[in-house]
Amino acid sequence: MTFKFLDKLSQDFSELLNDKEEFNVIIEVGREPNKKTFTAHSAVLRYRSSYFNKELTNTVLSDDNNKIIIKPNISAQIIEIILKYIYSGIIDTENMDIRTIYDLMILANELEFEELSEKLENHLIESKASWLRTHFTFVYHSIFKHREFQNLEKFCNNIIVKHPSIIFEFAEFTSLHESALVSILKCDLQMKESEIWDYLIKWGTAQNHTLPEKLEEWSDENMMTLKATLQQCLPLVRYFHISNSDIMDKIKPYKKILDKQLWNDLKQHLILPNRPIKSIILPPRLILNQELPKRVNESFPIIINEEHTPIISSWIDNRPTSFSSRNNPYEFQLILRGSKDGFSPRNFWEICDGHANTIVVAKVKGTDEIIGGFNPLAWDKKGDKWMSTNKSFIFSFKDGNIQNSILSRVKNKNEALWYPLDKDKYGPRFGHGEFRMRSSVSDFTQDKLNKCSYSYSYEKPIRTTEDRFSIIDYEVFKVDKKSN
Repeated sequence: MTFKFLDKLSQDFSELLNDKEEFNVIIEVGREPNKKTFTAHSAVLRYRSSYFNKELTNTVLSDDNNKIIIKPNISAQIIEIILKYIYSGIIDTENMDIRTIYDLMILANELEFEELSEKLENHLIESKASWLRTHFTFVYHSIFKHREFQNLEKFCNNIIVKHPSIIFEFAEFTSLHESALVSILKCDLQMKESEIWDYLIKWGTAQNHTLPEKLEEWSDENMMTLKATLQQCLPLVRYFHISNSDIMDKIKPYKKILDKQLWNDLKQHLILPNRPIKSIILPPRLILNQELPKRVNESFPIIINEEHTPIISSWIDNRPTSFSSRNNPYEFQLILRGSKDGFSPRNFWEICDGHANTIVVAKVKGTDEIIGGFNPLAWDKKGDKWMSTNKSFIFSFKDGNIQNSILSRVKNKNEALWYPLDKDKYGPRFGHGEFRMRSSVSDFTQDKLNKCSYSYSYEKPIRTTEDRFSIIDYEVFKVDKKSN
C-alpha cells in the first residue's frame, strides 16, 4: 500500500516561499511607483516551470550572486498567486474577482503552465459565462493574441453565430486580429452572406489607411493591397449563395481582389446557374432559426450580468445587504440595446416611452467602466420638464466589478430627472448632468458629450473625473417583480 501525504508536502513547500535566507532569485514586477520584488529559489522554479527554466538560463548572476528577473508588465497580485501555485500547487479562486482570474489565466498561458491555464479557462466558461459575455469584445480580442484558448474561442464563436452584431457592429471590429476574423468566417453566422462581405471589406480597408476613401479613385495597386490583406479570408466567403443583385452591386466593384477563375465562374453562374464550374462551391451557412428572437424577448446581456443585477435590485429595495442571485426578487427584461436598436437619442425616447421602473446602463468607451441609473417613473417622449421622485439613483462599476461600485441616491427629489424638449440630442438625464447621455450627431458613440458631473441633485459623483466620454454600447431594462 502506498501512503501519500500530498497536503502536508504542499504546506511545507509553501512555507519555503517565505524563506528569506536561502533564496537566489529576485523577481521584480510592476512599474514605479507600484514596483515590487519577490524572492524565490532557482531549483524550484526550474523544475516547476519550463518558462522560468529558460529565463534563468539566460539570466546572469548579479553582484550578490542572485538572478534577477524583471517583468514590468506583470502585477504584484498576479505574480504572488503564481508563486504560491508554483510552491504549493494550490489556486484559490473563491474570493478572487473575475478579472483577476482572467488575467491569471493569460499569464499562466504565457508562463507555460498549461494545466493551470486550461483549468482556469474551463472554470471561466463553466462558472463565469455571464462575465465573459459582459466583457465579450475584450475577451475576444485578447484570446487571439494567445491561440491556445480553443475552448474560449469556441465559446465566443457560438455566441457570435447567434448574435453576430455583438462583434460586427462594435467600433472595435476593425481592430480584430486576422486569426479572429478567419475563425468567425468559418462559422454558420446567422446573417446574409452579402452583409458578411460588407464587413470583410470594411475590416480589410481599415487595415490600410493609405487607401483612397472613394472606390472610383482606387488604382490596381490599391486593389492588390486589399487582396493581400484579405488573402486568408476571401476563400471563406460563400460567393455562390449571394443574390445576383448583390453580386453586381457589392462583389463586382471589388472583382480585382478575386481570382480570375472565381470571378468568371460567378459571372457564368449568374447567367447559366446549372452549368458546371471549376471553382469550389462552399455550402450555405446553416440557419439555426428561421426567425431570430424579437427585441423585447432577447435576454442576451452584454453590459451587466447576474453578478450586477442582485446588487442593483438591493438598491431598488434600499436594502443594507445585497440579494443573492438565487433570492433576487426582480427580473430584468431588456427593452433596448444600442448596438441593435441604434444609438440616436430619438430611438431611446421612441422605444422607452411609457416604460416605468427602468435601469439604464452604459459602458464607457476604452474602459471596463459601467455607469447607470434607475428611473421609477415612466419615460415620456412628449415631456419637457423636471420629474420628481425620491426613489431614483445613479451608480457605477469602475472596472465592471461589483466590488468597485458607487451608489448615489437622489437628494433633491424635485430635480431627479429631466425630460428634455430636444429629443434628437438628449437621451436619459439624471439630475443636472450627474448622469447624462447626449449627442450632437445623433449617436452616443460618436462624440464625447455623455457626462457624469459633480453632485447637485444626487448624493455624490459616480465618476472620479468630470470629463465627457463616448460609450461603446448601452442597454435599458424594465425591472419587474418576479411572479411566484
